[in-house]
Amino acid sequence: MPTITIDNHPYDLDTLSPEARAQLTSLQFVDAELARLQAHTAVLQTARMAYSKALQAALPSVLEQAQASDTIKFN
Repeated sequence: MPTITIDNHPYDLDTLSPEARAQLTSLQFVDAELARLQAHTAVLQTARMAYSKALQAALPSVLEQAQASDTIKFN
């Protein structure tokens, strides 16, 4: 006799109506999907930070830009 607790009240799964079981199944699916998407979001945020740092490293520094602009000027 498996039970589930909802709002601090235990329910015997075997006695739930088919509609209640269907709603519970849908709720479990949504919870699992949200967890999956949150994990995917964390991966994407980590990748974004890495790409941002790589971009910053690939850009010329302010000093390099100043030296390049002072060296050659064409009108």
